[in-house]
Amino acid sequence: MAKDKTTRSDGRIRGAVYLGDGKYRYVYAHNQKELKKKIDEMKFQVGKGLDVSSQGNTFGKWADLWLNLKKQSKLSAGRKDICGYRRECLSALDNIPISKIKSVDIQYILLEKAAEGVSEYVQTEIKNTARQIFDMAIENRVIDFNPAAFVKVLEPETARKHERRALTPKEQGWIEAPSKHRGQLAAMIMLHSGLRRGELIALRWHDIDLEKGTISVNKAVSFDRGRPSEKKTTKTTAGIRTVYIPQKLIDYLREKDPGDPDALVVPSAKGDIMTSSGWRRMWESYMAELNLRFGDFEGIIDPNTGEPYEKPRSKFCPKKIPMVIPPITAHWLRHTFITNLYFAGVDVLTAMQQAGHADVQTTMNIYTHLDRTFKEKQMDKLNDYLSNRK
Repeated sequence: MAKDKTTRSDGRIRGAVYLGDGKYRYVYAHNQKELKKKIDEMKFQVGKGLDVSSQGNTFGKWADLWLNLKKQSKLSAGRKDICGYRRECLSALDNIPISKIKSVDIQYILLEKAAEGVSEYVQTEIKNTARQIFDMAIENRVIDFNPAAFVKVLEPETARKHERRALTPKEQGWIEAPSKHRGQLAAMIMLHSGLRRGELIALRWHDIDLEKGTISVNKAVSFDRGRPSEKKTTKTTAGIRTVYIPQKLIDYLREKDPGDPDALVVPSAKGDIMTSSGWRRMWESYMAELNLRFGDFEGIIDPNTGEPYEKPRSKFCPKKIPMVIPPITAHWLRHTFITNLYFAGVDVLTAMQQAGHADVQTTMNIYTHLDRTFKEKQMDKLNDYLSNRK
């Protein structure tokens, strides 16, 4: 039953609903009609067995609980890092009571992600994370429906710019061109060994045997909200492997070897393990250099003057320099490594071991796609020949 209504100093009316065990839950309204509606709604929820006393708990509280459970599970370090990223994507909801969140609130987050070019796969993972968090609240009788269940994954507006692909021979030449930028060392290793970012950041010079031409991958760095954590394991058990590297990379690394076997191969500017923000700054700076050196600025219009853009001489030009080269990422370089294995005639099982894939199907999917694309291009040559034949 509800307690007698009282009027507050701010003019609002207060009522309370009995929850049992001597506990009441207060509700507030501006008039009698609104108050009666709120009381009836709460009575209905109490009647369904919901824990209305916990409905004021924020989404952030439940999300952090979900993430802590994931961190204590048997998931790989890499997967735990991914869980942290997915939870961070939902941080806009943190201060909202979980009982007040609607599907449109989650949909808006995915709308923003789609506008940024985030893939449908990643959007689905974000949606599933939200769904799991709300399921925890449902299991604890705080809410009775899951708003994430009605959210739609959207086609990325800039997906073509962000799709994972292999670099062309010309683009690979940009990476291999002489450079004093420290980002080139990271790019060269990923391009010619297929190491993941976390494996590369954890790599030390004693893991590289230039005489045998191998890199021993036996650990990785994961990130918890940007902070690095070195793990004596890789993304999967299959990730622990010996990678055989080409002579081109061996020769390059000989020139970079500092002589300290315990030194990190790709450290931060201060010589420590790279943080996620430190990696981003280094990579963005390296991409800016490649953009300036190899970007084609012909036909680019300066929005401020309406005139053709004049290519600057330095990446420190005070005017914003448009990015005209593709957005090369660590994933692209790893994909290029596997693609080069295919065109070199390396069998799929060896490619799987070199890439550190846990499942041969992952490598097979890449090989099958490349095989189909290559054969289509070969048939295009036949079409061109027949069309031009007199």
